Amino acid sequence: MSDLIRTFTARGDLAHLALFLWAVAASGAFLVTLRELADAVRRFDDFIHELARFNRKAKARRPSSNED
Repeated sequence: MSDLIRTFTARGDLAHLALFLWAVAASGAFLVTLRELADAVRRFDDFIHELARFNRKAKARRPSSNED
């Protein structure tokens, strides 16, 4: 009977270890994904700022067509 209890105890500890390792790996993958998402948002923001700057320059160079 003690061998049976010892076996279940050992397997239970192994299962907890496996669950812990899975949780650590999932959390690490989430952090990497979150960092990549933040970088993508930053790049998109830079693109929008450059596009706005281009539009301001293009608007300043365009001759006025409101001459009546």
